Amino acid sequence: MSEAVYVRIMIDLQRRIDAGEFKNLKLPDERSLAIEYEVSRSSIKRAVTGLVNQGIIFKKRGSGTFVNPLYLKNKSLFRSVGANLGVSDSFRHHGETPAIHLLSAEKQVADEETRQALFLEPGELVWVVQRLRSIDKKYFMIENALIPVKLISQATENDFKYSMFHYAETATNKMVSKSLMTVTVEPSKSQDQQMLDLAPNEPVGIMSGIYFLDDGTPYEYGTMRVHYKYMHYTSFVSLDGE
Repeated sequence: MSEAVYVRIMIDLQRRIDAGEFKNLKLPDERSLAIEYEVSRSSIKRAVTGLVNQGIIFKKRGSGTFVNPLYLKNKSLFRSVGANLGVSDSFRHHGETPAIHLLSAEKQVADEETRQALFLEPGELVWVVQRLRSIDKKYFMIENALIPVKLISQATENDFKYSMFHYAETATNKMVSKSLMTVTVEPSKSQDQQMLDLAPNEPVGIMSGIYFLDDGTPYEYGTMRVHYKYMHYTSFVSLDGE
């Protein structure tokens, strides 16, 4: 599934920011960007909002939109995108999007822990999905995801070879826009060492949580086991309603 228009614009604007294209750190206004990218104002607004939510840019009332100097000083690999929290959108390495390698996808009856996390009734089915992510042909992440079958009833195994959050938006007409996430580190296990090329004495980063659709419905209960060299995570939080 191709990336949404606004995601492509976000990626390109970030590339231009990283390349130092905006010498005075001020971005063109939304109307000018819409003309430049030949898209609607709403797509530009969504892309700009996504970059604001990441802390890459900020809006100054009455003055315009500017690059955040702290972003240029302290770039992160993982960034909370706000409007879409998927790895495809949150993770970029030298502008490259992680490749997805599907290991398995099958339907199972949800266990008690999963039922509680996803507010499911006894006997309900979930997709149990395991994938590997790679950058520069190196595996850096093991993804384990549990998704209620009833939310994506038409999904097939092949659909999990692409962004699951983009699929959710297409299948449910809702976005994955909220998460409750925990970030920890623990000693690597044998699977981590084998798949992520870690030594027995090296740790693995753990990013686990529940992801919600914009109507509050729990969509995924997932865990990402990440090579420690890629555990540089930034979350930008705004309390002003912007």
